[in-house]
Amino acid sequence: MRKLVVSTWITLDGVFDADTMAQWYTPFDSEARQTYIKEGILACDAILFGRTTYEMLAPYWSSLHDNEMGVAAKLNSAPKYVVSSKLKKADWNNTTIIGTDVIAEITRLKQEPGREIQIEGSALLVQSLVEADLIDEYRLLVHPIIAGKGKRFFLDGMTTGALTLVKTQPLDKGVLVLYYERA
Repeated sequence: MRKLVVSTWITLDGVFDADTMAQWYTPFDSEARQTYIKEGILACDAILFGRTTYEMLAPYWSSLHDNEMGVAAKLNSAPKYVVSSKLKKADWNNTTIIGTDVIAEITRLKQEPGREIQIEGSALLVQSLVEADLIDEYRLLVHPIIAGKGKRFFLDGMTTGALTLVKTQPLDKGVLVLYYERA
């Protein structure tokens, strides 16, 4: 049985807005952060996306063919699942659209053999999976800045059961990775 792992990059106040990454993400780049991200991607068996995240990442990564950044080959070959009732076609290699019975399908995917299914970003998808109690672990790459405004990863009204901090990993430039599992 595989774990369902949320992997997201946020500010101290929970902003994960791709439109403002130049202010909160880019200034904190480091070799340690790049290594953390690379190792996380290489460790997963499958990747789960919401439609918006999929549409943002698919055109870029699917165009790479020389294992750029050490993860392009993995991203292009790994099984990918995109949850969307609107998306009718997914051209990125090895991608399946989950358009109906989302909770049942993700529950089925979790029951397959393997290590983990990683959810990249995809806050709205995460919210629905939290409500269904399907998330096993949260990996938060927290950047030492308060954005003050922008899209927040954890939405108003979103609640989980108790979580247990299982690991902290300090990176360069004040970036911290927090690993939480369901209590």
